[in-house]
Amino acid sequence: MNLVRASVLLALFALPVFAQNPAQGQPARILGTIDSFNGQILSAKSQDGQVTSITVHPDLRVMANAKANLDDIKPRDFVGSAADKGPDGKPHAEEVHIFPEAMRGTGEGHRPMGPDPNRTMTNGTVSGVSGSSSRTIVLKYKDGEQEIELAPDTPIVTRVVGDRNLLNPGAAVLILAAQKDGGLVATGLTAEKDGVKPR
Repeated sequence: MNLVRASVLLALFALPVFAQNPAQGQPARILGTIDSFNGQILSAKSQDGQVTSITVHPDLRVMANAKANLDDIKPRDFVGSAADKGPDGKPHAEEVHIFPEAMRGTGEGHRPMGPDPNRTMTNGTVSGVSGSSSRTIVLKYKDGEQEIELAPDTPIVTRVVGDRNLLNPGAAVLILAAQKDGGLVATGLTAEKDGVKPR
């Protein structure tokens, strides 16, 4: 999910918790639940129980996801998809995020996702949609295009703007953070809303 990123996507897009080494100037990606938030410092507990403290500046936009379906993906939409190579050699979507127009271009491109060479993240403009119960979408980006297979049960969400009222203890969050001034500072934050959790 360097979803995204780009400041979100980072969106965008589900996986076990991992953090690249921020001491080496790499971004951290933290998926977990809120342990506490005092308006400035958010403590997030990962699935393995580790608690990480992240500074959340007042001007950081909190994002959330809303449920969508295959029919909501249309040509010219800007979307992001985490995908895993299937037995047929084609990338099969793990999840698809539909971005609002204001976020067009976020994390645009095609790249590996994590240490598994079979997992990728693609953010681009939908140039084609084919199929009925299952779909094949073509995502175009600056340096090329990628076909991605979508199953009927592929999770699909739209990105929506949230607010700090979502940052309550126990809520699921996906945080992108950078090392700064001796600590982690959030550069992107997606929070659970209406039961839809970031992945």
